[in-house]
Amino acid sequence: MTLQFIHDNKGNTTGVFIPIEEWQTLKTKYVDLQREEAENVVELSSWQKNIIDERLSDYYKSPLDVADFDTTIDDIENGL
Repeated sequence: MTLQFIHDNKGNTTGVFIPIEEWQTLKTKYVDLQREEAENVVELSSWQKNIIDERLSDYYKSPLDVADFDTTIDDIENGL
């Protein structure tokens, strides 16, 4: 199995990425995974979709007007 571990900016493991082919295999082997997946599907509300559409529109208008994620997190953690 080819797993990729996801880490935060401090090096803590926060998740695991499993290639979709391997996920499909696991779901056939462990039927409860398929049920669990179906139960945990979350649909965005229309207001959430609207916010995403607005933000994407702003980005497409000015793709260079963005902030680096790590720098932004550092600023937040340091109280701006």
